[in-house]
Parts: sequence; C-alpha cells; structure tokens
Amino acid sequence: MSRLIDTHCHLNFNLFQNDLENVLERAHKNGVERILIPGIDLETSRRSVELCELYPNLYSAIGIHPSEALSWDQRCLDQLVDLAKHPKVVAIGEIGLDYYRDLAPRDLQIEIFQTQLILASVLEKPVIIHNRQASEDIWPILNEWYLQLSKKDKSITKRPGILHSFEGTIELALKAVQLNFAIGIGGPVTFRNASERQLLASTIPLSGIVLETDAPFLTPHPHRGERNEPAYIFLIAEKIADLKHESLDQIAEITSKNADRLFEWEATV
Repeated sequence: MSRLIDTHCHLNFNLFQNDLENVLERAHKNGVERILIPGIDLETSRRSVELCELYPNLYSAIGIHPSEALSWDQRCLDQLVDLAKHPKVVAIGEIGLDYYRDLAPRDLQIEIFQTQLILASVLEKPVIIHNRQASEDIWPILNEWYLQLSKKDKSITKRPGILHSFEGTIELALKAVQLNFAIGIGGPVTFRNASERQLLASTIPLSGIVLETDAPFLTPHPHRGERNEPAYIFLIAEKIADLKHESLDQIAEITSKNADRLFEWEATV
C-alpha cells in the first residue's frame, strides 16, 4: 500500500464528531499515514490540537481564517502563541484572504493575515494559505514576507508553506514553487470539467505538489455530493498519476516526501 498524506483535512469540524474512529480507520486502510488538521478560528484550532493528542498520526495547524476575521482581537494572537507551543502544531493556518465570500472588511483581512505571517516567521513554521479571488493582494504580501525571511536568513525559506486549493495562473504556481511553496492539489482535479486544474497539475513539477482533501468539502469524483474524508486522498493521487503518466506509488512517495519536508513532523514524535 502506498504511503499517502492528507495535508488539509478538517477533522475538527462537527461533521466528523459522530464517526471519527470509522473515518480514521478507512483512511488507514487506504494508506493514509498522516493527516494535517488546520484551524479556522480559536475553537477549531484548539480542537485540532486536542485531536492530535488523541491520535499519533494527526498533526495540527492553527490560525484564523479570513472569513473569521471579525472574531479577531489581541486575545486571539496571545492564544495562538500559546497553542503553538504544542509539539504537534507544525504550521500556521488556514490563513489568507477571501474576497469571494467577503465576510469581513478587506483591510481587516489583510491586517490579520500579515499579523499571522509575522507569527509564522517568529515561530519558523510554514503557513497554509487560503486565497479566494484575492491574488492581486495576496501575492505582493507573500512576496514581501518571503523577501523579509530571506534577508533574515530564516530557515523557513526552504519550506514556507502550502498554497491550499491553488487559485491562479500556471505562471504564478511555477513562481511559488521556485520560492519553495508547495501547491495543494485536491478533489476538484478529478472533476470532469476541471481542465484548468488538470493542466495545472500536469504542468507544475511533482516536487512542488502535496495532496489534500479539504474534507468535508470538495469531494473527489466519483463521490461528489457525499461528505469528503481522508480515505479519498488516493483518488486525487490516482488522477495526478494519470495526468503525469506516473505510477500511483511514485505520486504517493514524492508528494509524501514533500509534506515531510514542509512540516518536519519526525521531530515532533
């Protein structure tokens, strides 16, 4: 069985509270070795850490999602700093900008995003970036952040983070990979009408790809319409293998090594 890693799975959401053990068992049977659980607010960030204490193959990212920006205050930053002390917190996220839902003022989203990027820099943890229709603002911010990391010779420049559910041009994706970001490829790549996502996955180097379900959302074909779960990560790997004319084992091995490099989780065990 190929070793697979789900780098973005919201097991901390209520949709998994009644059958989590079964979900994890199915994931294990399908070769899922590790799962990263991002937070979107303080409650889900705490829940992510709690789950990681219960299950050895789960790891945590903590952060405030742009759609939750109205909940932000100084207390949030203080509590994120405290949560980040846990050894299984390996990233800051899910953070970024969301101009599609636009649930918070854009200037507030930007302020909170930049604050959490600074936190990631101080802690030297990679970031999980959410971007919905905000590339015109998110890229200059990320470029400046990366430049400042480079000037300070921060080791995190070698593993700055993941562009989750990547939105943008192939040119932007290739530029991000050159800066050592990984591109998160999820369920939509399996959709029949997803020619742009399939072209992206086939074009960018495998060394810059990680797999993600974004469960319970974005369920891959042929399970669209059902709740997504980490067991379905192999469907995404299979599609990428088909697009790149590689074996499933090769896709699983390289994307898992990419995740290992990003999160350095061996040091947390």
